[in-house]
Amino acid sequence: MKKQLLFLELLFLTVSFARAQQLTCCSNPKSVNGMVAFANDRSFILAHESPMPFNYSEQIGKMISFVTTDGKNANAYFVKAASPTDNYLFVFHEWWGLNDYIKQRTDELQKQIGNVNVIALDIYDGRVTSNADSAGSFMSQSKDIRIENIINGAITYVGKNARIATIGWCFGGGLSLKGTSLAGKQAVGCVLYYGMPITDGNKLKQLNCDVLGIFGTRDKWISPEVVAQFEKDMKSAGKVLTLKNYDADHAFANPSNPHYDKVSSADANTSAVEFLKKCFR
Repeated sequence: MKKQLLFLELLFLTVSFARAQQLTCCSNPKSVNGMVAFANDRSFILAHESPMPFNYSEQIGKMISFVTTDGKNANAYFVKAASPTDNYLFVFHEWWGLNDYIKQRTDELQKQIGNVNVIALDIYDGRVTSNADSAGSFMSQSKDIRIENIINGAITYVGKNARIATIGWCFGGGLSLKGTSLAGKQAVGCVLYYGMPITDGNKLKQLNCDVLGIFGTRDKWISPEVVAQFEKDMKSAGKVLTLKNYDADHAFANPSNPHYDKVSSADANTSAVEFLKKCFR
């Protein structure tokens, strides 16, 4: 009987430790992107159906290359403003990579916002997939230091006079907030679509701009509980967070998603564009 009790205690401690490790991974303030923790979550992978086939042939932007702070090169899809401006919007792709959907979205944002340069950063260094397992692998292989070097390289590329706003979805949602943090005093606004927020209060205190958070109340990963904690953390840090919550699932605003919520996505986009326009005024 004692041996059985001892075994059960050890089993409980093992499971508790594993759970604690998982939670730490998801919310680790030192991690650039807490979404990486979900890369091995089978339910998260299965929730992302393969994007519907799409070939975007009407691109108005072009691919560029810039030097990152580690001395390597990075790629981005760049849509230049019609007239010279120091307004820049950094776009962060979902876990599929910098695909044609993101390029189309980048073109749309440039048209909708107006006089702004829009740069969609390639966080995967050229890798793109429509397979959920591969996407999970790409996301899990993303190194914090490389992500930071790409973002910092882009900040250097646009110059010290640039006024930088960010937007991203899912994997890129967390990176949108991270990009804003790295931009420091150059940051003017951040739009975060259902990505894992920064949980480090000291980092939140360093944010130089307001944040618009867009979430789905049926999201099982970036859950209402996660969002509520983010709201508390932002308030404690003395920062302005505007929340838009929709009765929708994770990735509801992704047009490549077979379960795309067109109505909620349209409303969210209107809010995002109005917010960004205000940031650039």
